Amino acid sequence: MSTQPPACQLLARQDADYRGWLWVAPPRDGWLESGEGSVWSADLDVCEAWRNAGRPAYGALTAPPAEVPGAVLFWPKSLALGEWWLSALNTALPAGTPIQIVGENQGGIKRVPKILEGFEQTCRKLDTARRCTLFASRTVESERDPDAVWQTFTAEELTLASHPGVFGHGKLDDGTRLLLKALAQSPLPLPARGKPLRALDVGCGDGILSAWLAKQGSQVTAVDLNAFAVEATRRTLVANQLTGTVIQSDVYRQLEGTFEAIVSNPPFHQERSIDYGPTQRLIREAPAHLVEGGSLTLVANAFLPYPDWLQETFGSFETLADNRRFRVYRAIKPRR
Repeated sequence: MSTQPPACQLLARQDADYRGWLWVAPPRDGWLESGEGSVWSADLDVCEAWRNAGRPAYGALTAPPAEVPGAVLFWPKSLALGEWWLSALNTALPAGTPIQIVGENQGGIKRVPKILEGFEQTCRKLDTARRCTLFASRTVESERDPDAVWQTFTAEELTLASHPGVFGHGKLDDGTRLLLKALAQSPLPLPARGKPLRALDVGCGDGILSAWLAKQGSQVTAVDLNAFAVEATRRTLVANQLTGTVIQSDVYRQLEGTFEAIVSNPPFHQERSIDYGPTQRLIREAPAHLVEGGSLTLVANAFLPYPDWLQETFGSFETLADNRRFRVYRAIKPRR
């Protein structure tokens, strides 16, 4: 386990009895995972770590038990997502349940008192240290429907569903736009005549790549670590009358079988930190999930070190597009 996150350091020094509490949207942390209580998170890695420790874990779209002594919400960098979690807590827990809200000062935690006012909730500051702040409040009866935050928008002649916390929430990002253009100009290598292309979308987000591939006739499987993204992609496919298999997965970990094509706009941030780990695995483990002659096509910021990993893993690759900010790469698994 890496160094304890600052917000967890602040909580660990509290003279508080957190036994049985609900931990909401926490980071990976050994102190939390070895303690007591349950977790409510959109992150599959977090949920699996708690289950492996014998602790109850609930996905973001699965309501936790209502009877808990209290809850601690780790404030996310997305303001809209933080508001969703507050609304979800007010809906899931009885009015008057103690809640604490913790976060890094540079991550928007100082806006929490004003946001709570909008929910008609009062709060008080409990502590500040490690460049973090901890607030205390209580849940209230709320008429806000957490599901009301779902949005739809149109891009590339597709209807897309989006939720706070999903990459590119409510808009098509420039990297994905370049990737779609490259896919149109340099089509994916096709399998034997008469068979649909088996395509895997890794880090599916709002589902635009999955929907675009399905619209071209591909047999699509989509994966994402984030529960909101998985549900967004499902909704996107339904909205466009398309079909596909959508799985919550840590890159390839929950997958079986092989594909003729893997496509991705992989993330390289975890909250405010750069994290190359998932993309390294995406590239280095791709050959094991591709048929011979299968392709990996991905888009990345031009400054990222992905060409080295592609060269080391596949022996060669090509750059399909380069607008100086983003590049689209394609590598082919060699035939024996």
